[in-house]
Amino acid sequence: MTEEKDIGRISKREGTEVVVRVDSFGGKKGVTIREFVTSEKYTGFTKAGTRIPADKFLEFREMINSISLNDLKEDKE
Repeated sequence: MTEEKDIGRISKREGTEVVVRVDSFGGKKGVTIREFVTSEKYTGFTKAGTRIPADKFLEFREMINSISLNDLKEDKE
């Protein structure tokens, strides 16, 4: 049985969201981060995204937590 749990969605642009979910693929749990589009032609997940295996999640989380908010500020020129 495939268990999926959506953690959250972030709007990327109109009609496109980034979805973070915990799921199981090939019998292995992990975190999937993928784009979900809503349009007249197609509604659903795209191929754009990545999967973090459960055994690498702590390493991934440490990398994300090491990002300073100051690093993400736009440069004012």
